[in-house]
Amino acid sequence: MTEPAPVDGVAIGWDDARAANRANWDERVALHVEAYGLDRYREDPAHLSTVVRKDLATLSRFLPGGSIGGLDVCHLQCHIGTDTISLARAGAAVVGVDFSAPALAAAAGLATSLGIEASWVEGDVLDARALVSGALGADRDFDVVYTSIGTIGWLRDLDAWARQVAALLRPGGVFYIRDGHPVLFTLDEARDELVARYRYFHDGLALQWDEAATYVGDGTVSSTRTYEWVHPISEVVTALIGAGLTIEAMEEGRDLPWRFAERMVELPDGDFAWPGSERDLLPSTFTLVARRPGG
Repeated sequence: MTEPAPVDGVAIGWDDARAANRANWDERVALHVEAYGLDRYREDPAHLSTVVRKDLATLSRFLPGGSIGGLDVCHLQCHIGTDTISLARAGAAVVGVDFSAPALAAAAGLATSLGIEASWVEGDVLDARALVSGALGADRDFDVVYTSIGTIGWLRDLDAWARQVAALLRPGGVFYIRDGHPVLFTLDEARDELVARYRYFHDGLALQWDEAATYVGDGTVSSTRTYEWVHPISEVVTALIGAGLTIEAMEEGRDLPWRFAERMVELPDGDFAWPGSERDLLPSTFTLVARRPGG
């Protein structure tokens, strides 16, 4: 069954959009617990998610001693915690923040079963500083704030998001984000060639989706309606600079850890990319590293 096309230009209040998105993500938890391959974490104490393995290859270049070991890390929009747990296995002291209570319960359960210490904070990422202060103390700050894959498209206000990031970081601390490239999200995923279908530029209005499937596994949800916002690269960069951070690096990648379109091919590491020479035509992900001055 083909899912209906999204409705663009939807004016909806943030609270209403957030409630719809949270209902959808709450329902995804049971599906993703089954589909994420959690037994790999139980069977192999050294197993890290593909996302974190790739991210650490870049992030480590900007960390003291080239390692995340011994650093305090806050993972924003952590979902069921597989990447958070992977960061802990790499040596970090981790705090995961997410708006879904079932997701955090699954994350906490997995961490406990693996003997991994972690803290979990429930609530809106746009209130992350206050939430962390309320749960862990106003003096709790971080060497690294981390977010990766499938995150900022769920947020309308990137200026508010960037302020939270800056407020969580210690002076000299590093922010890292890797996410789907906004150019990728302009493409018609059903076409047999690379054709732009959706807008690139942010205007404050949402894309309204009605999809029963999620990005992994075969299960479906009943809370199908979600809202997303497009954010060009310039908006992401400007928001971080506006929050007082210094951009230290930007990269663009050819592969991503979910199948955006059916004709993408699976790579040996489990990621996906466009077939053949198309892989070099457009980026699939972007990575930004920024630092809070001082320290």
